[in-house]
Amino acid sequence: MTEDTLLVDSSLVLDTEGNKLHWQSWALSADMEYVLFQTDHVKQWRHSSFGNYWVHRRSDSVTFPVAAPTKKPTISHCTWSPVGHALAFVSKNDVYLITESEMASSAPESIRITDDGSHTVFNGVPDWVYEEEVFESDTALWWSPDAKTIAFLRSDESKVKDYKLQYYNPSNDAFEVHQYQTELDMKYPKPGTPNPTVSVYTYTISTRSKQHLSWAGEMPLDDRILVEIGWVADNALLVKEIDRSARQGNVIVFEDGETKGTIVRLLGKDGEEGDDGWIDHGQNVVPVKGSLPGYLDIVPNEGYNHIAFFAPVNASEPIWITSGEWEVTQISGVNLEKGLIYFTAATPSIDRHLYSAPLPTSATGEYQETLTALTDTKSSGYFEASFSPKAGYYVLGYRGPEVPWQRLIEAGSGEENANVLLEGNAELNKTISEYLKPIVTRTTINSDGYELNMLEILPPNLDITGRRKYPVLVRVYGGPGSQMVSNRFERDWHSYLAASQRYIIVMIDGRGTGNKGRALRNPVRDNLGNYEVADQTAAAKEMLKRPYVDRSRIGIWGWSYGGYMTCKTLEAETGVFTLGMAVAPVTSWLYYDSIYTERYMSTPALNEEGYVSSAVNNVSAFSGDKVDFIWAHGSGDDNVHYANSASLLDKLTQEQVRGWRFRMFTDSNHSMDKRNAYREVYEWMNDFLSEKWGKGGTIHH
Repeated sequence: MTEDTLLVDSSLVLDTEGNKLHWQSWALSADMEYVLFQTDHVKQWRHSSFGNYWVHRRSDSVTFPVAAPTKKPTISHCTWSPVGHALAFVSKNDVYLITESEMASSAPESIRITDDGSHTVFNGVPDWVYEEEVFESDTALWWSPDAKTIAFLRSDESKVKDYKLQYYNPSNDAFEVHQYQTELDMKYPKPGTPNPTVSVYTYTISTRSKQHLSWAGEMPLDDRILVEIGWVADNALLVKEIDRSARQGNVIVFEDGETKGTIVRLLGKDGEEGDDGWIDHGQNVVPVKGSLPGYLDIVPNEGYNHIAFFAPVNASEPIWITSGEWEVTQISGVNLEKGLIYFTAATPSIDRHLYSAPLPTSATGEYQETLTALTDTKSSGYFEASFSPKAGYYVLGYRGPEVPWQRLIEAGSGEENANVLLEGNAELNKTISEYLKPIVTRTTINSDGYELNMLEILPPNLDITGRRKYPVLVRVYGGPGSQMVSNRFERDWHSYLAASQRYIIVMIDGRGTGNKGRALRNPVRDNLGNYEVADQTAAAKEMLKRPYVDRSRIGIWGWSYGGYMTCKTLEAETGVFTLGMAVAPVTSWLYYDSIYTERYMSTPALNEEGYVSSAVNNVSAFSGDKVDFIWAHGSGDDNVHYANSASLLDKLTQEQVRGWRFRMFTDSNHSMDKRNAYREVYEWMNDFLSEKWGKGGTIHH
């Protein structure tokens, strides 16, 4: 277990001219005979990138390109088969395959699976909105478990309207002069406008044939989103479709190579959710072979997300593996040899613990729910686990609340077997012990009858007598399904504000947020920016009950949805907040992308009033005589477009509202990534806080 094995001598990984390959990432084939390297990495959107790819054959140390390398890389995705060493890749939005037999040659030839890829047609990779809001990855291609078939998504965004991103300086040097800006046309669907039309295809490798999949009862192409595609057996594919408003949906299964699928499950109010909330989605399906073949999924069970086992794969009713007033967050692995399912769960909601549960042995017999905790549930802990393909081993990561560590563990083994410390962060432990640390507390408050998680970061040696007064800064995100309050270990800007500036930092997960059941999530449906504001205000009012809090220095700040929440909270003029800071805020949901927005707000045609009330309209609330307010936005933000801030600026100008400050960060995206912008944003906010509040812990006379 402790012996190292050299996979590849990097000095032997050479390009076609004999030069050492300078690679950015690598991936090992399933049979460990080949290694895939990426070079010339060019980032595109949040998850996607381009690169040149090379294959290194370990047996003879031969390296060859997947496709002829280009100065401007065109390969956007490249992935090994789950068994053997076949390779699928996407170049210029077309799917290609290199078979195992071809991989043995010195110059393997690829099979072109699609030929209609273009700037509006995507095969095997998602367009912008599916990458950002549906798959949250750079791939829309799925190998069958036996590597005999490839499923892929085809997206046609020819009807999606363009959004033009302006770039003023493509270099990393702000002093370079570029007389004309460049434009990037990106397809970006907004609420009520056309979405990409998507369809599913499979490719059978043995016959080299491509099939288009369809089903009776298929939703109209312009009113459906395919939110999950996954293999549930070697010869069975599952597809989930929902309508634009995420109110109803279907689960479809294709078996034995059939191109006509069957709807086997219903989603939404009349289906598995059974309420007026939205349909959650994720990439959760896990196939199970063994004596009782089927698949696992995460499905609402009495209002909480739990593991359901469907056997056979066309079953409509599940065997429930878990239940209760807590939520499963991930199915981590399946060990067929031991007959165990491994999963992580929010027990309690601010923790993550690892569990195992037995696989059912009968589709008709009664299943006895038996959970075994693999982490210490008697202590607070936030754990993550990454399992090997057959779940024989896993890397267990402890992420808090104390200093993180990481171990390699043999699944189901006793303490005497494999349990190797990979990283203990001894140096970090030593460093932290040498400094005064902020005090972090986690508790709950009640807001309108809802129990909400709250986290406080307090200055060291806090004087609770009331003789000294401390400002309170509420850090907010608050988006649907999100979570800010947890037992993760964090040391960031907020820790600095607490320790050095002696501020109190508060976070609260209000209505709409995740991992506490649908009853907490659903109230914000069709009404974003209302109940969340009430909950942030409730947290601030709770803090005002404490004698050491300075009621003249209560602020709120956030980024993205948190920026939106900052604006909406200040707009409400509750009389509590005296300062606000927003970065890249949404100011009207009509400006944001359709798939995210309509999931929570429905379409503008169905919820016109909701779109009006959820926008930032009461701009008089930002007047300098009412609140100290600053905000910032990157002009190259592809996610929350600069149009949001341009609109707010326009409203403030028209209404002659003054006393606020704004900064545009040239060419920066949603993460403020250009020419020192990220650091500058934080230093700017830090200076603003110092100017308006000074330090906390001042003596009250």
